[in-house]
Amino acid sequence: MIKWGRFLLFLVVVGLLATLVSTTTKQVAGNITLGLDLQGGFEILYEVEPLEAGHKVDIELLKSTAHMIEKRINIGGVAEPVISAELPNRIRVQIASQSADQDKLRELIGKPAVLTFRDESGKTILQGSDLAPNGAFVDYDELKRPLVIVKFSDPKKLEDVTRANLHKRMAIYLDENLQTNPTIQDVITGGSARITGDYTQESAQELADLLNSGAMPAKLTEKQVTSVGASLGALALEKTLYAGYIGAALIFVFMLLVYRMPGMIANITLAGFTYFCMVVLDWMDATLTLPGIAGFILAVGMAVDANIITYERIQEEIRSGKTILSAFRAGERRSLITIIDAHVTTLIATGVLFYFGTSSVQGFAVVLAMTIIVSVITNVFGSRFLLWLVVRSNMFKKPFWFGVKESEIGEL
Repeated sequence: MIKWGRFLLFLVVVGLLATLVSTTTKQVAGNITLGLDLQGGFEILYEVEPLEAGHKVDIELLKSTAHMIEKRINIGGVAEPVISAELPNRIRVQIASQSADQDKLRELIGKPAVLTFRDESGKTILQGSDLAPNGAFVDYDELKRPLVIVKFSDPKKLEDVTRANLHKRMAIYLDENLQTNPTIQDVITGGSARITGDYTQESAQELADLLNSGAMPAKLTEKQVTSVGASLGALALEKTLYAGYIGAALIFVFMLLVYRMPGMIANITLAGFTYFCMVVLDWMDATLTLPGIAGFILAVGMAVDANIITYERIQEEIRSGKTILSAFRAGERRSLITIIDAHVTTLIATGVLFYFGTSSVQGFAVVLAMTIIVSVITNVFGSRFLLWLVVRSNMFKKPFWFGVKESEIGEL
Protein backbone atom coordinates (compact mmCIF):
# COMPACT_ATOMS: atom_id res chain seq x y z
CA MET A 1 0.00 0.00 0.00
CA ILE A 2 1.40 3.36 -1.06
CA LYS A 3 1.82 5.88 1.76
CA TRP A 4 1.35 9.21 0.05
CA GLY A 5 2.03 11.20 3.22
CA ARG A 6 5.64 10.02 3.36
CA PHE A 7 6.23 10.74 -0.31
CA LEU A 8 4.57 14.15 -0.01
CA LEU A 9 6.86 15.00 2.92
CA PHE A 10 9.82 13.94 0.77
CA LEU A 11 8.70 16.29 -2.00
CA VAL A 12 8.16 19.15 0.48
CA VAL A 13 11.67 18.75 1.98
CA VAL A 14 13.29 18.60 -1.45
CA GLY A 15 11.22 21.55 -2.67
CA LEU A 16 12.18 23.71 0.31
CA LEU A 17 15.85 22.83 -0.15
CA ALA A 18 15.68 23.63 -3.88
CA THR A 19 13.97 26.96 -3.19
CA LEU A 20 16.55 27.90 -0.54
CA VAL A 21 19.49 27.00 -2.77
CA SER A 22 18.16 28.67 -5.90
CA THR A 23 17.19 31.96 -4.21
CA THR A 24 20.14 32.58 -1.86
CA THR A 25 23.20 30.87 -3.36
CA LYS A 26 24.33 33.95 -5.31
CA GLN A 27 24.10 36.18 -2.24
CA VAL A 28 25.88 33.68 0.03
CA ALA A 29 28.67 33.11 -2.50
CA GLY A 30 29.10 36.86 -2.92
CA ASN A 31 29.64 37.30 0.83
CA ILE A 32 32.58 34.89 0.95
CA THR A 33 35.94 36.68 1.11
CA LEU A 34 38.47 35.53 -1.48
CA GLY A 35 42.14 35.22 -0.62
CA LEU A 36 44.93 37.02 -2.44
CA ASP A 37 45.60 34.00 -4.66
CA LEU A 38 42.06 34.38 -6.04
CA GLN A 39 41.52 38.15 -6.20
CA GLY A 40 45.12 39.35 -6.30
CA GLY A 41 47.21 41.20 -3.74
CA PHE A 42 50.48 40.58 -1.95
CA GLU A 43 51.93 38.56 0.90
CA ILE A 44 54.77 39.50 3.23
CA LEU A 45 56.65 37.05 5.44
CA TYR A 46 58.34 38.66 8.46
CA GLU A 47 60.94 37.25 10.82
CA VAL A 48 60.36 38.41 14.37
CA GLU A 49 63.23 39.32 16.68
CA PRO A 50 62.97 40.57 20.29
CA LEU A 51 63.84 44.21 20.90
CA GLU A 52 65.98 43.45 23.92
CA ALA A 53 68.98 41.12 23.93
CA GLY A 54 68.50 37.92 25.88
CA HIS A 55 64.75 37.80 25.30
CA LYS A 56 63.18 34.97 23.29
CA VAL A 57 60.38 34.91 20.74
CA ASP A 58 57.40 33.03 22.13
CA ILE A 59 53.78 32.65 21.07
CA GLU A 60 52.69 35.62 23.17
CA LEU A 61 55.20 37.93 21.49
CA LEU A 62 54.08 36.65 18.08
CA LYS A 63 50.42 37.28 18.93
CA SER A 64 51.00 40.78 20.27
CA THR A 65 53.14 41.66 17.25
CA ALA A 66 50.49 40.27 14.89
CA HIS A 67 47.86 42.34 16.68
CA MET A 68 49.95 45.49 16.30
CA ILE A 69 50.50 44.75 12.59
CA GLU A 70 46.74 44.45 12.11
CA LYS A 71 46.15 47.81 13.79
CA ARG A 72 48.70 49.46 11.52
CA ILE A 73 47.25 47.89 8.40
CA ASN A 74 43.87 49.26 9.43
CA ILE A 75 45.47 52.70 9.45
CA GLY A 76 46.13 52.17 5.76
CA GLY A 77 42.44 51.53 5.13
CA VAL A 78 42.83 47.88 4.09
CA ALA A 79 39.87 45.65 4.94
CA GLU A 80 40.18 42.12 6.33
CA PRO A 81 43.91 41.40 6.17
CA VAL A 82 44.94 37.82 6.98
CA ILE A 83 47.70 37.79 9.60
CA SER A 84 48.99 34.50 10.95
CA ALA A 85 51.75 33.69 13.43
CA GLU A 86 54.01 30.80 12.44
CA LEU A 87 56.25 29.18 15.00
CA PRO A 88 58.99 29.58 15.90
CA ASN A 89 59.52 33.21 14.85
CA ARG A 90 57.57 34.29 11.75
CA ILE A 91 54.44 36.24 10.89
CA ARG A 92 52.73 36.05 7.50
CA VAL A 93 50.67 39.01 6.29
CA GLN A 94 48.28 38.62 3.35
CA ILE A 95 46.63 41.66 1.78
CA ALA A 96 43.98 40.62 -0.75
CA SER A 97 43.57 43.96 -2.49
CA GLN A 98 44.81 45.44 -5.73
CA SER A 99 44.07 49.00 -4.62
CA ALA A 100 46.35 48.89 -1.57
CA ASP A 101 49.65 50.78 -1.79
CA GLN A 102 52.13 47.97 -1.16
CA ASP A 103 55.17 50.18 -0.49
CA LYS A 104 53.26 52.44 1.90
CA LEU A 105 51.85 49.50 3.87
CA ARG A 106 55.23 47.79 4.10
CA GLU A 107 56.75 51.00 5.46
CA LEU A 108 53.86 51.47 7.87
CA ILE A 109 54.09 47.92 9.21
CA GLY A 110 57.84 47.98 9.66
CA LYS A 111 58.04 51.22 11.66
CA PRO A 112 58.82 50.64 15.32
CA ALA A 113 57.20 54.04 16.14
CA VAL A 114 58.72 54.25 19.61
CA LEU A 115 58.00 57.70 21.02
CA THR A 116 60.42 59.01 23.62
CA PHE A 117 60.80 62.35 25.39
CA ARG A 118 64.40 63.04 26.33
CA ASP A 119 66.07 65.67 28.49
CA GLU A 120 69.18 67.65 27.51
CA SER A 121 71.47 64.82 28.62
CA GLY A 122 69.69 62.37 26.32
CA LYS A 123 67.96 60.51 29.12
CA THR A 124 64.44 59.23 28.41
CA ILE A 125 62.03 60.92 30.80
CA LEU A 126 58.73 59.95 29.15
CA GLN A 127 57.73 57.19 26.73
CA GLY A 128 54.98 56.45 24.27
CA SER A 129 53.51 53.98 26.75
CA ASP A 130 52.74 56.97 28.99
CA LEU A 131 50.21 58.21 26.43
CA ALA A 132 46.49 57.84 27.13
CA PRO A 133 44.61 55.37 24.89
CA ASN A 134 43.93 57.06 21.53
CA GLY A 135 45.47 60.14 23.10
CA ALA A 136 47.07 61.48 19.92
CA PHE A 137 45.12 63.59 17.42
CA VAL A 138 45.66 66.31 14.85
CA ASP A 139 45.13 69.95 15.70
CA TYR A 140 46.30 73.30 14.28
CA ASP A 141 48.33 76.20 15.59
CA GLU A 142 47.47 79.89 15.28
CA LEU A 143 48.68 79.93 11.67
CA LYS A 144 46.58 76.88 10.78
CA ARG A 145 49.62 74.64 10.53
CA PRO A 146 49.00 70.96 11.43
CA LEU A 147 50.42 69.65 14.67
CA VAL A 148 49.84 66.63 16.88
CA ILE A 149 48.33 66.83 20.36
CA VAL A 150 49.31 64.03 22.75
CA LYS A 151 47.46 63.37 25.99
CA PHE A 152 49.16 61.50 28.82
CA SER A 153 47.43 58.98 31.04
CA ASP A 154 49.09 60.42 34.17
CA PRO A 155 48.93 64.26 34.12
CA LYS A 156 50.85 64.42 37.42
CA LYS A 157 53.81 62.60 35.86
CA LEU A 158 53.91 65.05 32.96
CA GLU A 159 53.64 67.95 35.41
CA ASP A 160 56.56 66.64 37.50
CA VAL A 161 58.73 66.11 34.40
CA THR A 162 58.05 69.56 32.98
CA ARG A 163 58.63 71.19 36.39
CA ALA A 164 61.97 69.42 36.77
CA ASN A 165 63.03 70.51 33.27
CA LEU A 166 61.49 73.98 33.22
CA HIS A 167 63.25 76.33 30.73
CA LYS A 168 65.23 73.38 29.40
CA ARG A 169 64.92 71.60 26.11
CA MET A 170 62.95 68.34 25.87
CA ALA A 171 63.62 66.50 22.62
CA ILE A 172 60.80 64.39 21.19
CA TYR A 173 61.98 61.38 19.20
CA LEU A 174 60.04 58.98 17.02
CA ASP A 175 62.34 55.96 16.96
CA GLU A 176 65.73 57.67 16.64
CA ASN A 177 64.40 60.49 14.49
CA LEU A 178 64.19 63.88 16.18
CA GLN A 179 60.72 65.31 15.66
CA THR A 180 61.08 68.53 17.57
CA ASN A 181 63.26 69.94 20.32
CA PRO A 182 61.18 72.55 22.14
CA THR A 183 62.02 74.45 25.28
CA ILE A 184 59.65 73.84 28.17
CA GLN A 185 58.30 77.33 28.80
CA ASP A 186 55.74 76.43 31.46
CA VAL A 187 54.80 73.59 33.74
CA ILE A 188 52.19 71.51 31.88
CA THR A 189 49.38 70.74 34.27
CA GLY A 190 46.59 69.61 31.94
CA GLY A 191 48.17 66.35 30.81
CA SER A 192 48.49 67.40 27.15
CA ALA A 193 51.53 68.31 25.06
CA ARG A 194 52.02 69.42 21.47
CA ILE A 195 54.33 67.95 18.83
CA THR A 196 55.09 70.59 16.24
CA GLY A 197 57.11 70.34 13.07
CA ASP A 198 56.93 70.65 9.32
CA TYR A 199 53.80 68.48 9.03
CA THR A 200 51.17 68.26 6.35
CA GLN A 201 47.64 67.20 7.23
CA GLU A 202 48.37 63.70 5.94
CA SER A 203 51.73 63.25 7.71
CA ALA A 204 50.35 64.65 10.98
CA GLN A 205 47.42 62.21 10.85
CA GLU A 206 49.73 59.31 10.07
CA LEU A 207 51.90 60.21 13.07
CA ALA A 208 48.86 60.42 15.35
CA ASP A 209 47.61 57.04 14.08
CA LEU A 210 51.00 55.45 14.61
CA LEU A 211 51.23 56.76 18.16
CA ASN A 212 47.72 55.52 18.92
CA SER A 213 48.53 52.10 17.52
CA GLY A 214 51.39 51.80 19.98
CA ALA A 215 54.96 50.66 19.71
CA MET A 216 55.81 47.47 17.84
CA PRO A 217 56.82 44.98 20.54
CA ALA A 218 59.42 43.30 18.32
CA LYS A 219 61.74 43.97 15.40
CA LEU A 220 60.43 42.85 12.02
CA THR A 221 62.64 41.73 9.14
CA GLU A 222 61.12 41.11 5.73
CA LYS A 223 62.09 37.66 4.46
CA GLN A 224 59.82 37.33 1.43
CA VAL A 225 57.34 39.43 -0.54
CA THR A 226 54.99 37.79 -3.06
CA SER A 227 52.62 39.63 -5.36
CA VAL A 228 49.68 38.10 -7.24
CA GLY A 229 48.02 40.03 -10.07
CA ALA A 230 44.24 40.32 -10.22
CA SER A 231 44.06 38.67 -13.65
CA LEU A 232 46.17 35.71 -12.48
CA GLY A 233 43.92 35.24 -9.44
CA ALA A 234 40.77 35.42 -11.56
CA LEU A 235 42.18 32.86 -14.00
CA ALA A 236 43.08 30.48 -11.15
CA LEU A 237 39.56 30.79 -9.71
CA GLU A 238 37.96 30.21 -13.11
CA LYS A 239 39.98 27.07 -13.82
CA THR A 240 39.45 25.67 -10.33
CA LEU A 241 35.68 26.18 -10.48
CA TYR A 242 35.59 24.69 -13.99
CA ALA A 243 37.33 21.56 -12.71
CA GLY A 244 34.88 21.44 -9.81
CA TYR A 245 31.87 21.65 -12.15
CA ILE A 246 33.16 18.81 -14.32
CA GLY A 247 33.91 16.65 -11.29
CA ALA A 248 30.47 17.29 -9.78
CA ALA A 249 28.73 16.50 -13.08
CA LEU A 250 30.57 13.19 -13.41
CA ILE A 251 29.68 12.29 -9.83
CA PHE A 252 26.01 13.10 -10.43
CA VAL A 253 25.86 10.91 -13.56
CA PHE A 254 27.71 8.05 -11.87
CA MET A 255 25.41 8.02 -8.85
CA LEU A 256 22.28 8.02 -11.02
CA LEU A 257 23.48 5.21 -13.30
CA VAL A 258 24.79 2.92 -10.55
CA TYR A 259 22.37 3.51 -7.66
CA ARG A 260 19.33 5.08 -9.36
CA MET A 261 16.81 6.21 -6.74
CA PRO A 262 19.35 6.33 -3.86
CA GLY A 263 21.78 7.96 -6.29
CA MET A 264 19.25 10.71 -7.03
CA ILE A 265 18.84 11.33 -3.30
CA ALA A 266 22.62 11.42 -2.93
CA ASN A 267 22.78 14.10 -5.64
CA ILE A 268 20.10 16.14 -3.86
CA THR A 269 21.93 16.01 -0.54
CA LEU A 270 25.22 16.73 -2.33
CA ALA A 271 23.73 19.97 -3.64
CA GLY A 272 22.56 20.76 -0.10
CA PHE A 273 26.02 19.90 1.23
CA THR A 274 27.66 22.36 -1.18
CA TYR A 275 25.20 25.12 -0.27
CA PHE A 276 25.49 24.68 3.51
CA CYS A 277 29.28 24.61 3.28
CA MET A 278 29.17 28.04 1.64
CA VAL A 279 26.79 29.26 4.36
CA VAL A 280 29.19 28.09 7.08
CA LEU A 281 32.14 29.75 5.31
CA ASP A 282 30.13 32.97 5.31
CA TRP A 283 29.28 32.61 9.01
CA MET A 284 32.93 31.93 9.84
CA ASP A 285 34.06 35.05 7.95
CA ALA A 286 36.57 32.69 6.39
CA THR A 287 38.91 33.74 3.60
CA LEU A 288 38.67 31.25 0.76
CA THR A 289 41.95 30.43 -0.98
CA LEU A 290 42.93 28.00 -3.73
CA PRO A 291 44.00 25.34 -1.19
CA GLY A 292 40.65 25.90 0.54
CA ILE A 293 38.77 25.27 -2.71
CA ALA A 294 40.90 22.15 -3.24
CA GLY A 295 39.85 20.95 0.20
CA PHE A 296 36.23 21.74 -0.67
CA ILE A 297 36.33 19.73 -3.91
CA LEU A 298 38.05 16.83 -2.14
CA ALA A 299 35.29 16.91 0.48
CA VAL A 300 32.63 16.55 -2.24
CA GLY A 301 34.16 13.20 -3.21
CA MET A 302 34.36 12.16 0.44
CA ALA A 303 30.72 13.17 0.98
CA VAL A 304 29.67 10.88 -1.88
CA ASP A 305 31.75 8.07 -0.36
CA ALA A 306 29.45 8.05 2.67
CA ASN A 307 26.47 7.46 0.37
CA ILE A 308 28.27 4.82 -1.68
CA ILE A 309 29.19 2.79 1.41
CA THR A 310 25.55 2.84 2.55
CA TYR A 311 24.09 2.05 -0.87
CA GLU A 312 26.51 -0.82 -1.49
CA ARG A 313 25.43 -2.33 1.81
CA ILE A 314 21.77 -1.95 0.85
CA GLN A 315 22.41 -3.58 -2.52
CA GLU A 316 24.14 -6.52 -0.83
CA GLU A 317 21.16 -6.99 1.47
CA ILE A 318 18.72 -6.85 -1.48
CA ARG A 319 20.80 -9.42 -3.41
CA SER A 320 20.64 -11.70 -0.38
CA GLY A 321 16.86 -11.82 -0.78
CA LYS A 322 15.67 -9.31 1.82
CA THR A 323 12.82 -6.90 1.23
CA ILE A 324 13.60 -3.30 0.33
CA LEU A 325 12.69 -2.08 3.83
CA SER A 326 14.73 -4.77 5.58
CA ALA A 327 17.67 -4.18 3.26
CA PHE A 328 17.51 -0.45 3.97
CA ARG A 329 17.51 -0.96 7.73
CA ALA A 330 20.36 -3.47 7.70
CA GLY A 331 22.41 -1.53 5.19
CA GLU A 332 22.28 1.80 7.02
CA ARG A 333 22.99 0.15 10.37
CA ARG A 334 26.02 -1.81 9.18
CA SER A 335 27.54 1.04 7.19
CA LEU A 336 27.28 3.75 9.86
CA ILE A 337 30.27 2.69 11.96
CA THR A 338 32.48 2.45 8.85
CA ILE A 339 31.47 5.95 7.75
CA ILE A 340 32.02 7.49 11.19
CA ASP A 341 35.45 5.83 11.51
CA ALA A 342 36.50 7.22 8.12
CA HIS A 343 35.39 10.74 9.03
CA VAL A 344 37.06 10.66 12.46
CA THR A 345 40.41 9.56 11.01
CA THR A 346 40.22 12.34 8.41
CA LEU A 347 39.46 14.89 11.14
CA ILE A 348 42.54 13.70 13.01
CA ALA A 349 44.61 14.23 9.87
CA THR A 350 43.22 17.75 9.43
CA GLY A 351 44.12 18.52 13.04
CA VAL A 352 47.72 17.50 12.39
CA LEU A 353 47.84 19.57 9.19
CA PHE A 354 46.49 22.61 11.01
CA TYR A 355 48.91 22.31 13.92
CA PHE A 356 52.07 21.79 11.90
CA GLY A 357 51.19 23.49 8.60
CA THR A 358 51.73 27.01 7.34
CA SER A 359 48.91 29.42 6.57
CA SER A 360 47.91 27.94 3.19
CA VAL A 361 47.97 24.39 4.56
CA GLN A 362 45.99 25.54 7.60
CA GLY A 363 43.37 27.04 5.29
CA PHE A 364 43.09 23.69 3.52
CA ALA A 365 42.74 21.89 6.86
CA VAL A 366 40.05 24.25 8.22
CA VAL A 367 37.91 23.99 5.09
CA LEU A 368 38.31 20.20 4.96
CA ALA A 369 37.36 19.81 8.64
CA MET A 370 34.31 22.03 8.20
CA THR A 371 33.15 20.10 5.14
CA ILE A 372 33.51 16.78 6.94
CA ILE A 373 31.19 17.95 9.73
CA VAL A 374 28.64 19.31 7.25
CA SER A 375 28.90 16.07 5.25
CA VAL A 376 27.94 14.00 8.29
CA ILE A 377 24.83 16.13 8.73
CA THR A 378 23.74 16.23 5.08
CA ASN A 379 25.16 13.20 3.28
CA VAL A 380 24.88 10.75 6.16
CA PHE A 381 21.85 11.64 8.26
CA GLY A 382 20.14 13.88 5.70
CA SER A 383 20.32 11.38 2.84
CA ARG A 384 19.23 8.54 5.13
CA PHE A 385 16.18 10.53 6.20
CA LEU A 386 15.15 11.22 2.60
CA LEU A 387 15.76 7.61 1.58
CA TRP A 388 13.75 6.45 4.59
CA LEU A 389 10.81 8.58 3.41
CA VAL A 390 11.03 7.09 -0.09
CA VAL A 391 11.33 3.51 1.14
CA ARG A 392 8.47 3.90 3.64
CA SER A 393 6.23 5.37 0.94
CA ASN A 394 6.23 1.93 -0.75
CA MET A 395 6.32 3.58 -4.18
CA PHE A 396 9.64 2.05 -5.21
CA LYS A 397 9.45 -1.63 -4.26
CA LYS A 398 11.33 -3.13 -7.19
CA PRO A 399 15.08 -3.80 -6.85
CA PHE A 400 15.56 -1.98 -10.17
CA TRP A 401 15.10 1.35 -8.41
CA PHE A 402 18.09 0.51 -6.18
CA GLY A 403 20.44 -0.61 -8.97
CA VAL A 404 19.92 -4.37 -8.47
CA LYS A 405 18.84 -6.78 -11.23
CA GLU A 406 16.28 -9.46 -10.50
CA SER A 407 18.74 -12.11 -11.69
CA GLU A 408 21.22 -11.07 -8.99
CA ILE A 409 18.84 -11.76 -6.11
CA GLY A 410 19.36 -15.01 -4.25
CA GLU A 411 17.06 -16.81 -1.88
CA LEU A 412 17.24 -16.51 1.89
